[in-house]
Formats: sequence, structure tokens, C-alpha cells
Amino acid sequence: MTDLEAVTDWVSGYVRAWASNDPTEIGDLFALDAAYYPAPFDEPWRGRATIVRRWLAQRDKPGTTTFTWHPVTVGPDLSVVQGVTTYPKRVFSNLWLIRLDGVGQCREFTEWWMRQPARA
Repeated sequence: MTDLEAVTDWVSGYVRAWASNDPTEIGDLFALDAAYYPAPFDEPWRGRATIVRRWLAQRDKPGTTTFTWHPVTVGPDLSVVQGVTTYPKRVFSNLWLIRLDGVGQCREFTEWWMRQPARA
């Protein structure tokens, strides 16, 4: 599997888990000792169980978001994707820093998100 295929599979899995809020789908994305930074300078959520718990504590209602993305750079240690998250009343630009392990699970994930200005 190429690095791009691995990142594509992982992001697709993330979007599925985002839509389902299924704890197994969420957990399967991350290595046991993964670190998830919900914002670049926040303390990370450490460990799969904590990631699942924190994700579910602030989950989005299924069907309320769309997410489109494209790769910025893809490598064996670090991949960066740029995305747009659309909610009914707001839109966010996203940069995701993704570090996958050899089996396609994320060992470190950092979200950078910026709210887009309201459109007239």
C-alpha cells in the first residue's frame, strides 16, 4: 500500500467514524498509545480509550456535517491534509497532521481548524 492509499483509507475511516460515532470505528483509527491534539497547543488526548471517550463527549450529531479534503503532502512519517468542514450554520477550514504506524493506525493526530467568515 502506498502512503497516499494509507492516508486515504485512514481519512475515509475518520469520516465514517465521525458520521457514526461508533466507539469501535473511532478506536480502530488509533494506535493504543496514540496522541490526539484537538488543537495545536492543547494538551493531547493520550491513549485509544481516552481518545474514544473525549471524541464521544463532544461528538457531532450524525448527518450534520460534510467534510471534503485533499492531500497537501504525504510521506512515510507525516502526512498533511487540507479540508473543509461544513455545518448547517458555519464552515471551518482544516489542516490535519497525521502520523500513521505500519498497520495504518494513527499514532499522532493534530487538528488545526479555523472558522471561515460568515457569507452574506
